[in-house]
Amino acid sequence: MHPVETQTLVPTTFGAADVHRTSSADVQPTTSGSIRLARIGEELLAWLKTLTSAAVYATLIVTFGFQVARVEGQSMAPTLEDQDRLIVNKLAYRIADPQIGDIVMLYYPVDPDKSFVKRVVAGPGDVIRSVEGRVYRNDVPLPDDFIPIEFKSSDTWGPEEVKPGYYFVMGDHRNNSSDSRSWGFVPKKYIIGKVQVRWWPVNHARIFSGF
Repeated sequence: MHPVETQTLVPTTFGAADVHRTSSADVQPTTSGSIRLARIGEELLAWLKTLTSAAVYATLIVTFGFQVARVEGQSMAPTLEDQDRLIVNKLAYRIADPQIGDIVMLYYPVDPDKSFVKRVVAGPGDVIRSVEGRVYRNDVPLPDDFIPIEFKSSDTWGPEEVKPGYYFVMGDHRNNSSDSRSWGFVPKKYIIGKVQVRWWPVNHARIFSGF
């Protein structure tokens, strides 16, 4: 018997052979299934490479460039509110110094495992003082018209000269903020970066640039 394509021989009790012919249509599902599995494997591998690359890039961005932070507390109200989400530029102060009015993220000098968000109000060599809650830098009053009257303080202190390499920071909620008035100057190395964007809540998104 001449096979058409492939054949399976099954012996009978009569010594003859029955022939089962298998066409190419019978083989194709197995072949197509193998091809599909191979394609799925290739797609999964491609996705794995993409996710790995994204994770590496995200790590580099967070480590060397930008950081997402969340506000906890009201010490920077009304400028920042509790649970606001921020983008902090960690490169800003590697190429320049903090400027007066900048909102910064910093390590708490008393416990560097904690981080705070405050505003820079004086830099190296500046003389800072307060008279009944009005803050003066080098005898020039700092802008405070954006601070509601109920958030202002009435304390008098100073004058103090900021040491080289250090900064004086305060919260905008002057009567409800732990800041340089209680724990002193902040070394530049403790300033993590500049708060540049509030991206959440979306309806209050804002880019910050000083006072």
